[in-house]
Amino acid sequence: MSAPFSIDRLTPHMGAELHGIDLTRPIAPEVAAALRQALTDHLVLFFRDQRLDFAAHKALARVFGEIHVAPAAAAWAVEGHPEVTRIHADADSKYVAGEDWHSDMTCDPEPPLGSILHLVTVPETGGDTAFSNMFLAYDALSERMKAYLDGLTATHDAARVFAAIAPPGTVFNQSSHPVVRTHPVSGRKAIFVNKQFTARIDGLPKDESAALLAFLTSHVQRPEFQCRFRWRPHSIAFWDNRAVQHSAIWDYFPQTRSGYRVTVRGDRPF
Repeated sequence: MSAPFSIDRLTPHMGAELHGIDLTRPIAPEVAAALRQALTDHLVLFFRDQRLDFAAHKALARVFGEIHVAPAAAAWAVEGHPEVTRIHADADSKYVAGEDWHSDMTCDPEPPLGSILHLVTVPETGGDTAFSNMFLAYDALSERMKAYLDGLTATHDAARVFAAIAPPGTVFNQSSHPVVRTHPVSGRKAIFVNKQFTARIDGLPKDESAALLAFLTSHVQRPEFQCRFRWRPHSIAFWDNRAVQHSAIWDYFPQTRSGYRVTVRGDRPF
């Protein structure tokens, strides 16, 4: 059965723009099923000209599961909508969210299934988001490295990202996850450590842990694993957090880039 929307692939291995769908309206069951399949197939979905209000944004997330609310991100939640996080940078910003390569909130015991970012205001030029396919990153490793990583876990710590900017009293999650996780839908293996949240490889001496993390966090950035999205006002990106890392490129200062993100609850990596 064909999908109830058209799909334009960005690269042979990940990323697709979906056309002919209005996300501001209730999503029918057959459309919801096709969206879930598209996310499995393409890992990152992009939509244009979608003027979502907060209710529609949350309704889209609930097509995929319950909404994930991260304690460390509470300071950036929209008043009256704790599930919605404001993402904003302008001429007064000293940093931007997500500039380093990462998967969202891997510090949580059950990291998000995915994140849905709706940008309302975008720079005239710049401000792209790059995405990298962790299935490909794993497949490109040697068999010896795959064998070495098998069974290793790593500690992920929210304080690495939020301690310097969060209000006093913020709760910072810290969790241990497999270095290589198995995707719960496709069954494919993906690298699951990232530059922002991963503090150390468990059970290794400090220098060995640092060296292995340095290799892996560099390896996942290889251009052949990536696709890149150029934003326009009211565009949406929805990425599978279990298989994709991303980086928000801050090349547009002092222009404004602003919008909102909702994340979908995931499960414990295995």
